[in-house]
Amino acid sequence: MKKALVLLAFSLLSFAAYSQVVGIKSNLLYDATTSMNLGVEVALAPKLTLDISGNYNPWEFNNKQFKHWLVQPELRYWLCEKFNGSFFGIHAHYAEFNAKGIKLPFDLYPGLKDHRYQGKLYGAGVSYGYHWILKKRWSMEATVGVGYARVDYDRYNCQDCGTKLNSGHKNYFGPTKLGLSLIYIIK
Repeated sequence: MKKALVLLAFSLLSFAAYSQVVGIKSNLLYDATTSMNLGVEVALAPKLTLDISGNYNPWEFNNKQFKHWLVQPELRYWLCEKFNGSFFGIHAHYAEFNAKGIKLPFDLYPGLKDHRYQGKLYGAGVSYGYHWILKKRWSMEATVGVGYARVDYDRYNCQDCGTKLNSGHKNYFGPTKLGLSLIYIIK
């Protein structure tokens, strides 16, 4: 795993060195959920960019937690010009999580309130977004995506103890990306 992260970091630096435009971003919606995040977007061609974001949440609040780390690369095609206006994207995602004591929307995991789930998810999706230029180097971006995720998990007897009840998986179709990002453009 460490080799993969080093390779990913090296690849990003190589793209950034070659690219004439690089954006550093933070998703304000993740910030609102106490998930630390950082994204880098590099120009590959006049209408093509590569966006890679990473998120990390190590916190527990009042016996509730959704600890996780997530990486989500996305290839974007811009309708007008890169870093301006509308874009369509294809994204992938991979995450590892440890969650307990919470109620997710749409009753995705009803047992999460009384049990602890630990595992990983992976999948892909498509997205649409819009990028607004605010000043010479500052921008905002809104994006929404839908797709698929395969969730593999282990379920534990109670929130804090370690008796494993079972393992399983769930196939999920629905929203896979949501963002309102503040961006600093480096040229």
